[in-house]
Amino acid sequence: MPRFNFREDLSAWLDRSSVQGFIIALIVINGVILGIQTSSALTDYFGNGLYLLDQVILAIFVLEIMLKLIASGRGFFRSYWNLFDFFVVAIALVPASGPFAVLRVLRVLRVLRLISVVPRLRFVVEALLHAIPGIASIGILILILFYVFAVVATGLYGGEFPDWFGSLGRSMFTLFQIMTLESWSMGIVRPVMQTFPFAWIFFVLFILVATFTMLNLFIGVIVETMQTLHAGSADDQQRTASSGGDEAVSVAVEIRALRKAVAELNDKLERMKK
Repeated sequence: MPRFNFREDLSAWLDRSSVQGFIIALIVINGVILGIQTSSALTDYFGNGLYLLDQVILAIFVLEIMLKLIASGRGFFRSYWNLFDFFVVAIALVPASGPFAVLRVLRVLRVLRLISVVPRLRFVVEALLHAIPGIASIGILILILFYVFAVVATGLYGGEFPDWFGSLGRSMFTLFQIMTLESWSMGIVRPVMQTFPFAWIFFVLFILVATFTMLNLFIGVIVETMQTLHAGSADDQQRTASSGGDEAVSVAVEIRALRKAVAELNDKLERMKK
């Protein structure tokens, strides 16, 4: 008799590629609708049909969350991605009027559901989360470097250029602008060099340390984390495959032993008939 488990069958149906593809298409369409609604002219052009389509898509999202709750039960809330989907859809259900009018803007978070639906995007986000300890350490190092360079810049150039280096806070902000390479040469460094000809040494050294070296450290930490997670996932799949192979071998051995026992029993029955 075939086994029937409603929850498992429902969960398998929700994980089907066709269902996931349909949800991804709705998320993309919903994102386009939210973009169109930022223009009053386009909103007037499409009329109420745009609003109705948005509500239909929202209703499908709510239905999807309800089906996931039924399929997973309490296990639904053990997954951070399920909680994220639940939060994003729940925000859209809050009446966007009165004190909750600001929540209307947060409807755009529904587009972020692409991250939870697409496995590759989910893997990238998980890698970034695992890389937070390393990124935090690099951030502390950058803060120390900023502080040191800001103190030096304030002492060297604060008297002549108080708008840029008049205080520690202004120096750190100016150095942050230089780190982004936004108008750092013509806007800041060359005017300073007119008064301090060798100031380029300080700023070039800061850019080499803060911009290129630190940025590469950030990239290195993230790439290493992604490689570690990918290798761990591959090892898990290999272990699963090997355990499945071991189970298959054990089942085959049991079947052969059972066949042998049946053959021996048949021989005994034949001898008893004789």
